[in-house]
Amino acid sequence: MISNIPLAERVRPKNIDEYIGQEHIIGEGTPLRISMQRGLLPSMILWGPPGVGKTTLAGVFASTLDRPFYVLSATESGVKQVREVIEKAERHSFMGQPSAILFIDEIHRFNKSQQDSLLKAVEKGIITLIGATTENPSFEVNTALLSRCEVYVLNQLGADDLLKILDQAIHKDEWLKSLKIALTETTFLLLASGGDARRLLNTFELVVHNLELNGDVVITDEAVKRVVQQKRLGYDKSGDQHYDVISAFIKSVRGSDPNAAVYYLARMIEGGEDPLFIARRMIILASEDIGNANPTALVMAVNGFQASQSIGYPECRIVLSQVAIYLATSPKSNSGYQAINEAQELVRRTGNLEVPLHLRNAPTRLMKDLNYGLGYKYAHSYPGHFVEQEFLPDEIAGTVLYQPADNARERESRQRMQAYWKEKYGY
Repeated sequence: MISNIPLAERVRPKNIDEYIGQEHIIGEGTPLRISMQRGLLPSMILWGPPGVGKTTLAGVFASTLDRPFYVLSATESGVKQVREVIEKAERHSFMGQPSAILFIDEIHRFNKSQQDSLLKAVEKGIITLIGATTENPSFEVNTALLSRCEVYVLNQLGADDLLKILDQAIHKDEWLKSLKIALTETTFLLLASGGDARRLLNTFELVVHNLELNGDVVITDEAVKRVVQQKRLGYDKSGDQHYDVISAFIKSVRGSDPNAAVYYLARMIEGGEDPLFIARRMIILASEDIGNANPTALVMAVNGFQASQSIGYPECRIVLSQVAIYLATSPKSNSGYQAINEAQELVRRTGNLEVPLHLRNAPTRLMKDLNYGLGYKYAHSYPGHFVEQEFLPDEIAGTVLYQPADNARERESRQRMQAYWKEKYGY
């Protein structure tokens, strides 16, 4: 009989032996597995992408340790619900029962006061808190609460684990067991899952419903494609995926790898990222990481932004690809970036030093009488449009902030600076 309960919920593991994946934190011999076997369980934050077993693991802990188990969702609960659970847990503890487990899904959505309401109960051991989050807990969970919890990172499930989960479901679920399922190809099914076991199982159930004919089901990539029109990518424009993928993109361009750059560009585009966000990042990158090694890179990046703004998606993806490849294959220099960093640090350290008199503007008679501009040498009045004079305040005269990098264009710059400033700056 077909159930209205989704397959992922019907086959959710009830004990540790059924749990598949995350061997690095719950496998045999791991500290958490040993603690659980001894009847001990720390309060913890489970951090990982959707569908990797956070909720299931919390349930497995509760059933294995035979603890009272309360579940709250941060999107639907507040301080009132938290206090009600804590009061129930206190009543249980007075009766000599072990501390209850409170599982809070999406704990990153709790605000500060809601998170603070947990502190005392966690500290006194009234409850064992298990919080699940898809966001980096160092940013989203209060320091006080974080200090009272262990943080365990759950990884996206690989193909082997996903296939084991699928096989377990086929042999465990009553409805699936009644069918004759031939799983001949799984590539597209795994691709559509995006490493999310819940999505894999529910997609599989949808495919079986559509393909089942007199009890026979033949799963092929082509059959799955017909049912699942478009795979969904695990990309949250406001979450860790957003920051991780743009970071990988920038580092790939900086590292002169056009293939990786275009791959991460495609990840962002397919995930629905704003093309202008990508274009803005490339403007920054063109100046920070390429700079004067190839000044045209900044021109290309700015033009790419303007073109993307003018034509919009989807055509702008071609422009973004062109610019990304150009930047990745350009010579690299961060000398301009380093120079402004060092200059700002120098300003913070030395304060508002007086501008030398000969460099000051003298628009009034009084300023001229005070010798503003006196002794300034106009460079264009000298051979080669250069004359040596002091530009920095006396206190920091001779300070070198710009060091030309070792590339063709900046080697020319160094040679020019040597001709002008070798004695003063040592170029």
